Order: sequence, then C-alpha cells, then structure tokens
Amino acid sequence: MTDLSQMGQGAFAPANTADVAEALVAGSGMRMDTQRRRGRGAALNMSGRFEPVSREGFDDGWALDEELPPLRTEVQVEKPRSIISRNDSPDLPFDRSVNPYRGCEHGCVYCFARPTHAFMGLSPGLDFESKLFAKPDAPRLLERELSRPGYVPRPIAIGTNTDPYQPIEKEWRLMRQILEVLKAADHPVMIVTKSAMVTRDLDLLAPMAEKGLARVGLSVTTLDRKLARAMEPRASTPARRLEAIRALADAGIPAAVLVSPVIPALNDHEIERILDSARAAGAGEASYVLLRLPLEISPLFRDWLLRHYPHRYRHVMELLRSMRGGKDYDAEFGKRMKGSGPYAWQIGRRFQMAARRLGFNAERTSLRTDLFVPPGGFGVQLSLL
Repeated sequence: MTDLSQMGQGAFAPANTADVAEALVAGSGMRMDTQRRRGRGAALNMSGRFEPVSREGFDDGWALDEELPPLRTEVQVEKPRSIISRNDSPDLPFDRSVNPYRGCEHGCVYCFARPTHAFMGLSPGLDFESKLFAKPDAPRLLERELSRPGYVPRPIAIGTNTDPYQPIEKEWRLMRQILEVLKAADHPVMIVTKSAMVTRDLDLLAPMAEKGLARVGLSVTTLDRKLARAMEPRASTPARRLEAIRALADAGIPAAVLVSPVIPALNDHEIERILDSARAAGAGEASYVLLRLPLEISPLFRDWLLRHYPHRYRHVMELLRSMRGGKDYDAEFGKRMKGSGPYAWQIGRRFQMAARRLGFNAERTSLRTDLFVPPGGFGVQLSLL
C-alpha cells in the first residue's frame, strides 16, 4: 500500500500527471491479466484520486497456478434526487444534460468522463467500464422536474458524459423511457452516441424531429476497424455508426458527425475520410474535439498507447503536448477542446476546409422550445366548460 497523502498535491493532480503516468506505465503491477480483461479498453485499475491509499498487485513469489474468473459487468442502482445537470461552460452549446447511467461499458480508453468514477470511490480505469450505475428513477424524476412551476425549456443534451445507448440499455431501456417523457412534453433533445442502437428509437425521434425537437450526433473516431476495436472495444463499429447516420437522415432526423477525439499521429490523418464518409451517409453537421487527458485519463491512455502502438508513443505524446502548452492537458476554457499552437491550428484548418468543401454546417439545426407543454398539463389553464 502507498499512502497518497505523502505524495505532495495528490497522485493525480494535473501538475503531476506526467510523473504519475511515467510511474504507472513503467510497471505492470496495476495491470489486470489480459484474459480477465479481454474486451475492455483500460488495463489499469488504479485507485481513485480521493482514496487515502493506493493498492497494486505484485508477484509474491508463490507462483500459484490460480485462474481468476473473467471480468464481468456489474450494474448497481443509483437513486439520485434530481436528474437534470446544469453547467455554465462557455465551451458547451447546452446548459443542461441528463445521464441515465454512470460509467460506460463501451470502454473508450480516452473517455473524459472516466475521472467521475473517483467520486464513487471506484477506479477510473477498469471499474469505470465494468462497475456501472443505472438510474431507474430517471424518467420519473425528469417528468417531475419538467413539471415544476417556472421551468424554462432549453434543449437537453444526453450522451455528453456517458453513452445512453451503451450495451446495458438493451436491458434497462432508460433512454427510451426518457425520450417518451420528452416526446410527450414536446421538449427539445440533443443526443450524442457511439452506438447504432439509437436507430431503435426512430419511432420516437422521427416525429420529434418533424416538429424541430430532436437532433442526433454520432461520434466517429476512426474508420479503421482494428484501431476502433482497440480504442473503443464495446462501441459499434465505424461502419455501423455510418449506417446509423444514414438511417437517421432517411427518417428525417438531423444527423451530425463528431470527429472526436482527434489524436495526433494516430487518427488525425483520417479527418477528411471520416467527413467524406459521414457526408455520403447523410450527415449535415460536423464538429471535432482534440484528445483530452485530464486527471487519471493521462496514465490510462499512455499505458494503452504503450501496449498497442509503442512505436508511436513518443511521437503522439510530443505532438499532443505541443498543443497543450507542454503538458498532457490544458483545462483552460477556449483551449481545452481545440488546443493551441501550430499543429492545433493545422488540424482546425484542415477540418474547416474539408467541412466547407463537403457542404457541412451550411444550415445549423435550431431546436424549438415554444411547443413545450409541462407533463400532465401542469401550468396549462383549463377551460371551465
């Protein structure tokens, strides 16, 4: 055991991220056996930054022939008091969001939501993608919050933290229930996902879109199936995501493509090809986000890079730091999404030129709020006769 209180400002303080990452990736003590974690994105399961101690496995010399069972996905029930989260970030095009799940089985190694698992006393590593939380009261809570006197409707974003269409949605169906609440209230919704499962709900989304109440963005990180499998092991394949864009567009639902995250020297050369493919599938809007490595994500991503692309490790990290002021990450508003410096400018310029050539973003979808009716008719004056 290591007492984290003896490690200065904390094991995962932003200023120390590079040093901590070097320490983690230098050894394999925190790595879980390959067979046990098969189909998972992360290999590390270090303790969260709020824990008083850090635990790691090591070879005690006994050499016992012991086979541990494969890592299974566990889902616990979470009972929040409210379901609409609000933010005032100048980098985000929405001020409220809903997350029916905590943690994400897709296992994207770069996911910026991973550090939130530390608030649950769990690891942002393997725990984030295998120890999940479902919020079965989410539809009821949403209906209650939309019914409150004085509620002012604005588009609700779903999928901004963890994916609402991750595999456990097949069983829990919380996203569908949430959409039913929003549809009944004529409330606008913005969805972001990596899953083709979104097409399951075309029957709800199509009539909402016809009223100007829905739009969907598919994140397409790469067209290389092998890279996608390694980086986003349980998300839909790139081909299926493009098929989902086509299905959405054919149903009259505004579809967008998110080239996110852009990783220098790994997938940045695919920007134009991804935009070409998404436009051919029917996407009308496009955006991108540069790879973000806050807190525990830095050591997780660097360990992943060393395991899968060791020959590119130095090049990727040097380019990334050149766009982050010499650090693994810069959280400053206005910079955290796009980076800064010559290479960041080049990525942005390439994206803009390709998007303009293909006709992306010629018309921005503006969702309506004037149709909103509180659930149950609350706030609506009833006739006396």
